[in-house]
This record gives sequence, structure tokens and C-alpha cells, in this order.
Amino acid sequence: MTRVRLTARGLGAVVLGVPLVAVGLWWRYPGVVGLGVALTALALAGVLSVLARAPVVPKRTVRPRTVQRLGTCTGVIELTGASRRFPVLFDATDDVAGAPVAVDIPLLDPGQRVKVEYPIPTHTRGLLKVGPLTLSRRGLAGLAHARTVVGDVVEVRVVPRVLPVRGLPGGVKRGHVGADERVERGGTDLVGLREYVPGDDLRRLHWATSARTGTLMIREDADPARPHLAVVLDDHADGYPDPKDFEDAVEVAASLVTVAIAEGHPVRLLSASGAVDVELPAGAVDADASVLLAVLADLKAATDRGVPRPVPVRDLDVVAVVCGEGSDLSALLLEAGRASVGVVLSVDPSPAAAISAIGAVLVLRAPNAEGLLSAWNTAVSR
Repeated sequence: MTRVRLTARGLGAVVLGVPLVAVGLWWRYPGVVGLGVALTALALAGVLSVLARAPVVPKRTVRPRTVQRLGTCTGVIELTGASRRFPVLFDATDDVAGAPVAVDIPLLDPGQRVKVEYPIPTHTRGLLKVGPLTLSRRGLAGLAHARTVVGDVVEVRVVPRVLPVRGLPGGVKRGHVGADERVERGGTDLVGLREYVPGDDLRRLHWATSARTGTLMIREDADPARPHLAVVLDDHADGYPDPKDFEDAVEVAASLVTVAIAEGHPVRLLSASGAVDVELPAGAVDADASVLLAVLADLKAATDRGVPRPVPVRDLDVVAVVCGEGSDLSALLLEAGRASVGVVLSVDPSPAAAISAIGAVLVLRAPNAEGLLSAWNTAVSR
């Protein structure tokens, strides 16, 4: 749809021209009448110059549709000029999450094809709505302009940054459900049973239970080389006096779960409010990891206190609790203390010590995500 309107300059010409015509006729001043008619006619000519449809074929694309926060996302406008004697000048504005983003388009000559790239801001984590794109064509002497809306509204998901970090410590698999000892190397231990599904290895059948229940049951064994990682993210708003600290906490959680998935570890992500509880088994692929990043992309700081789910016993190998300076540390320490290796990573703008311990729980403090992950590399992944 194209909308034609007078600019401020055009409105000024009409507002001045019409009274001049009236006054000139009243006082019989042909010169004044002529000036008024000229101004009014000029404004009308400006409208007529943009009234016809713009002689271009526009196309807008946005890539990629999923990008890490502060990453590169680009909008591309392609304009192909139709056959016409005169060049055309456009102004363009794209709408990104309700905020206008100006696009600089050069003068389009007849028959020319122009391709313009412009950055899409990715400062905010979440789902960004991009579009529609508005093309504004200026008329004669800038007295009128025509605005045409092109391109659909597309969605760009901005996920948290994944920062480089080392993997999990080795030799921390629990011996069996409820036990406190660690399996340092070799062997597997039964941690649970589940029903058989086609494709399961028949060598893992638990014959005694299958015979007793009449249903084929498969062993779920603990592999000492693949300890479970549980990341508990405190998502309560009052834990982060500065909202930027919450973004750092989310990026710490995203980095830890991503490296654990890449190394083949089973992973569980939980939020302290109880809003998030996602589990990925060992051997998950990148597509599965993207599910966790999408969950973190949409996670908002909670204003109410939900009921968090405790970390299941089978996931108590390595528990990383990510929180802020204002978080309830006592409750989080209790959760981390249940694990074979419990670590609390706190986003603290002015930490007294980068690495400390409270009981058996390692406490890491740093003002940002990079500092916390560096402390993790130093104190945990050795």
C-alpha cells in the first residue's frame, strides 16, 4: 500500500498560497494572486510527481534467523529500477522490535539494480520482530512524499552468547543412586530402568525385572567417563540489581551446557523459579543443543517466586549454580552441596575473592561472564 502525503514544506506552500490567492482576489492584486497560484500549483505538482507507483521492484531479506547476542545479523534490500528517464531517490526505514532503523539507499538510476546491506541490532536477547520495511520516495522540491510498505515481518531469535570454556572435571560419577562416593575410573553402575523401545541394544536388557513385570526393561547405566551436568540458573529478578548481570548469568549457563553437550555429557538445565527444566541425554547433537539455547533466549527474569524442582539424584555428578549478587546464596549452596562436585558461579560487580569455598562447595565470583568462565577453567576443569 502506498500513501502520498505533503511534507512540512508542501503544507507550508499550500498554507501560504491559498491565503495569497484569496487576498489578491479581494484586493485585486494580480501579482499576489499569481504568487499564491504558483505556490499551490507547485505543491500539487509535488503530489503528482509521487502519485504514480514507484518504478522499482523491492526485495528484502534478513539473515541469519538465529544469532547469538551481539552477533552479526544483516538485512538486505534489493531494488531494481524499471525503465524510466529520470533517477529515483529513496529513503528507507526498517522496523526492529518497534524501533526504526534507517537504511541509506543511493540514487537509483533507470534500469539499475542496487543491493544494500544494513545491520540488525542484536543487543537484546529474545525474539525480535523485524519489519515491515518502509520505502519513502521524495517528490518535486521535497514538497510531497510517498511511503510504501514492503517486506513481511520476520522473526529473528537472539540467543545468549556461547563463550569458550573448558569441559567438566573427570572422575566424578556417583557410584549408585544416593551414594556419595565417586567412581574414579572403569565400570558402569545401574542408575535406573526404562521400557524397551525399538532400536535399543538387547544386551542392556534387565532380565530379572523383565521376567517379573512381563515388560522388557532396559538398564540405564552410569558411565564414569560421562558425568552428568546440571546447571541451575537463578532467574529471580531480585538476584540481579543490574539487569546486565542477568545477561551475564544466562551466558554462563549457555556456555556450560553447550560445552558439556559437545563433549557428549548428559545435561539438565533448571531455573530456580521452576519455569525451566530441560534434559538432554548423552550424545546429543548440535540441533539438540539449540533447543537449550532457544529456551535461554526466551527466559525472562522472574518477579515471583515459583517452586523450583530439586536436581534429580541421577544428575548429581556436577552441579553448577549460576546466580547474581543479590541471590539467596544459602538455598543455592544447599542444592550445590548435594552433588559430587558443586560449584556456585556468582555475577558479582565487586567480588572480594574470585575463588573461595563454603564447605564442600566451590564459590566463584566475577563481575562478568568472561571472568566467571575463566575462574571455572582455573579451579574446576583441571
